[in-house]
Amino acid sequence: MFSGKVAYGNTENGFEKLRDALDQVETVLLGAGAGLSTSAGFVYTGERLERYFGDFVRKYHFRDMYSGGFYPFNTPQEHWAYWSRYIYINRCMNPPKPVYEDLFKLVKDKDYFVITTNVDHCFQKAGFDKQRLFYTQGDYGLWQCSKPCHPATYDNAQTVRKMVEAQGFIIAENGDLKVPENVTLKMSVPTELVPRCPRCGRPMSMNLRADDTFVEDEGWHTHAKLYSDYLDEHRDSKTVFLDLGTGVNTPTIVKVPFMKMTQEWPDATYVCLNFGEAFTPVEIQDRSICINDDIGDVLKQLL
Repeated sequence: MFSGKVAYGNTENGFEKLRDALDQVETVLLGAGAGLSTSAGFVYTGERLERYFGDFVRKYHFRDMYSGGFYPFNTPQEHWAYWSRYIYINRCMNPPKPVYEDLFKLVKDKDYFVITTNVDHCFQKAGFDKQRLFYTQGDYGLWQCSKPCHPATYDNAQTVRKMVEAQGFIIAENGDLKVPENVTLKMSVPTELVPRCPRCGRPMSMNLRADDTFVEDEGWHTHAKLYSDYLDEHRDSKTVFLDLGTGVNTPTIVKVPFMKMTQEWPDATYVCLNFGEAFTPVEIQDRSICINDDIGDVLKQLL
């Protein structure tokens, strides 16, 4: 158990200690949150927001993509115009910076496993083995029945591509979404592209854990078991728990379990890489490494 007292900030000689820790272990358990994708350039405000959602910003005064995703649009055609852009740029396009690729280089020769609250598919695109990945909160690339009437999900890539093109975007050869000059983008999609459940006909929704309608499909349960089995098999291994940009909004998925396992496992080290939020409980401070810096910069130094 933890007292609630924590130590913030950088561990003395943190880079050297982290490099040594990774050199000395075969088992690396990675827990990834939004801070990792932010470091890779998937930011939901600023220039990206204006470039792809400028018309929505001017009409509805959204301050970020995330809040826009909860807006009660008047029509499903406008709802899916917004969400198709959201899905495409944050799931189908590659991040601007090679942070995930650098992370893969760092651990690819280790016995690793990834648990992540991120839903942007970046681990798979960077080369991580899908059988070593548990995506707990869903995936931008999947739809489900909004009720839901059955526990299945559906790939949305083909329909999303049609939706963004119907709004006037151009998809470049490298997959990037381009806004053509002197073209006013449409803020709706054709009715025939609005997704409906193939079984009950209700509207489809995103397979994202936002409420109790979230579908944990067969793939979700398969990967949950892979994660559970990995923990059972590696409890006595010399292990680094690498906490990458997870916050305190959902600490019970990665952060708190990683801290508890560090305390309980006989030969474990907890590593927290988080720009502005690096901390560890005082009870495991002597088995922790905290680096309060941009994750991408840290990885470059390690490589």
